[in-house]
Amino acid sequence: MKLSRKVNKSVSVIESLLTRGITEVIDRNELKKALLSGKKLRIKLGIDPTSPELHIGHSVVLRKLRLFQDLGHTAVLIIGDFTAIVGDPSGKSKTRAPLTKLQVRQNMKTYWKQAQKILSKKNLEIRYNSEWLSKLDFPHLFDLAGLISLNQILEREDFKKRLQSQQSIRMYELFYPLLQAYDSVMTKADVELGGNDQLFNLLMGRTLMERMHITPQNILTTDLLEGTDGKEKMSKSLGNYIAVTDKPNDMFGKVMAVRDELISKYFLLCTDVEEKDIKEIENQIKSGKMNPRDAKLRLAQEIVAFYHGDKKAEVAKKEFIKVFTKKDFPTRISEFELPKSVKNIVDVLIETKLAPSRSQARRLLVQGGVKVDGKVIKDSDYKISETSTIQVGKRHFAKVSYKR
Repeated sequence: MKLSRKVNKSVSVIESLLTRGITEVIDRNELKKALLSGKKLRIKLGIDPTSPELHIGHSVVLRKLRLFQDLGHTAVLIIGDFTAIVGDPSGKSKTRAPLTKLQVRQNMKTYWKQAQKILSKKNLEIRYNSEWLSKLDFPHLFDLAGLISLNQILEREDFKKRLQSQQSIRMYELFYPLLQAYDSVMTKADVELGGNDQLFNLLMGRTLMERMHITPQNILTTDLLEGTDGKEKMSKSLGNYIAVTDKPNDMFGKVMAVRDELISKYFLLCTDVEEKDIKEIENQIKSGKMNPRDAKLRLAQEIVAFYHGDKKAEVAKKEFIKVFTKKDFPTRISEFELPKSVKNIVDVLIETKLAPSRSQARRLLVQGGVKVDGKVIKDSDYKISETSTIQVGKRHFAKVSYKR
């Protein structure tokens, strides 16, 4: 097969696309051949708006989708406003509570704005799967369900475990893989992307397309990104996430909190640093030639630069070093002028929004998470009477003064 000069230049990009951070490619040979042929493909990625924020765990597959765009292929981003109501059972040990239509509408308000931080407007289709799923009547749904057996659905590992532990499985959960598969049919997907926890759903797409006599989609799954706790998959509900909309300083600080053993994985999945350079960083850490903290400084700068630009990343780095290495106060601190009646530390934490509630404020005090002018305060009856700098945790500050 004779390749065009343009396609030849893309060979290394294609190889990286099919290998970097990838756990499964089905069918690899077929997909590679299609990519090298110069044919324009339709690449599908679905995201259910189960929370208002996208995080850098989502960006792992979104960055892959952007690579396909850069090669000239069409990205089909499906916002699952219908499937979010049903709820994806992937990785769940029990039934998740269905979302209401109002919750879904609220969650997806800024999804496209957030996705724009990664995707290009060029070669892009944005679709909402309520376009077709909300129109499915019972006869049509029964026809689709007749193409899939219950045995196939119950082969899913999540369902197996729940059956073994006598956890209930709701009927609507059994339909989720079929609904996602139908998205592929309706969008004429050539390739579907997803995290490796989505493999069952993606394979269901291939099965349904075959049984509807449509060329089955290829599949590409990525590794999952653990959250900042280093234990569970990054998730808004677990609080271990880094949002793509986080401010530069907050994003930098959260990346610096990532566990040392995840440094290489974060470089691989969340940055454009070449794999040979990542390996070199890994080797230097193992040999003791590089402090993990220095590696994370570069990692945090790379990630912040991707979402906010080089200048803001550099500023965030300097600010982090100033506050956490030199133990100095941040350059910019929110200032609050309080009435003289608000002197109790609990009230001050509420007024400055450093604590969301009185109970949380007391909890922070007991845990030693509150400082006034650099001194740890644990007494909930402590009074502030003059201009002071309040610190909660490592990253949150407020300067308070009193009206004369």
